[in-house]
Amino acid sequence: MARFSRAEWNALVPDAHPFMDWDFLEALEATGCASGATGWTPQHLTVRDADGVLVGAAPLYVKDHSRGEFVFDWSWADALERAGGQYYPKLLCAAPFTPVTGPRLLARDDARRTGIVRLLAGAIAKATEASGLSSAHVNFLRKDDWELLGADGWLQRIDQQYHWINRGYESFDDFLGALASRKRKMIRKERAAANGDLQIVRISGDDLTAAHWDAFFAFYMDTGGRKWGSPYLNRAFFEVLHDRMKDKVVMVMAIDDGAPVAAALNIAGRDALYGRYWGGGSIGRSCTSRSAITKRSSMRSRPGLGGWRPARRAITSWRAGTSR
Repeated sequence: MARFSRAEWNALVPDAHPFMDWDFLEALEATGCASGATGWTPQHLTVRDADGVLVGAAPLYVKDHSRGEFVFDWSWADALERAGGQYYPKLLCAAPFTPVTGPRLLARDDARRTGIVRLLAGAIAKATEASGLSSAHVNFLRKDDWELLGADGWLQRIDQQYHWINRGYESFDDFLGALASRKRKMIRKERAAANGDLQIVRISGDDLTAAHWDAFFAFYMDTGGRKWGSPYLNRAFFEVLHDRMKDKVVMVMAIDDGAPVAAALNIAGRDALYGRYWGGGSIGRSCTSRSAITKRSSMRSRPGLGGWRPARRAITSWRAGTSR
């Protein structure tokens, strides 16, 4: 990403989507999270016009494994290898470590967007064949691009996610008012039990300090170590994220007797809040993402946001990706 300027890359990104932002993608590379050493070798594809202006791009990575994709295609790898083939390396178009639906094949000019998307997809397929890679994948792309690539012969995959939609609610009580009485009582009871004597605070922008990040990172490492064995992101990444994108960061933290015991990190997009990472100590684990923290962040973190989207897949059908 360092070979592009921030301005020329971001001119391609619709709605200033935070996970296609140059600042986010370059931070992953600069801190060694997305690199050849971690099995994410950057091979970004670009389209320039006759004047050398960047008019299209796709964030591409040669992958030596499937970790950090949240698609879980290990059964495909196993099947191919049992048949005598080799699944890795493969080519992936994605936002690393980010199962968030959004733009993947980027075009500067909306009027020429379909043509540029098809050009990028065709170039990805040709690069896969020329490099002798097993396959190419585009993960968590927009529905219109998913349909376009399907029409061009790409194999379509379907995934599921929870998306909470703000239907004009101005407060948590407004949201509860839209529910049946039984559900209102259940949620109030759950929140009261989860909160207990904890103080729940929301922190963003200049209010974020190194102490907040240190506490959050310890929780993140604990959660990642218990769930996945090896967390994908390092402390340096979060430091760069703070320097570049702190105004888009919404950290929700649970405080017990003056000390942080759990935290959830959200990233604010133009029209949605994206839940990304969470964790807690021995006290905070019971209140981390399923209770007070996510509910508080989803309902109240940023006025005017249209919804909240969590970090992992779940129930509402959505188009996840395509493969070639």
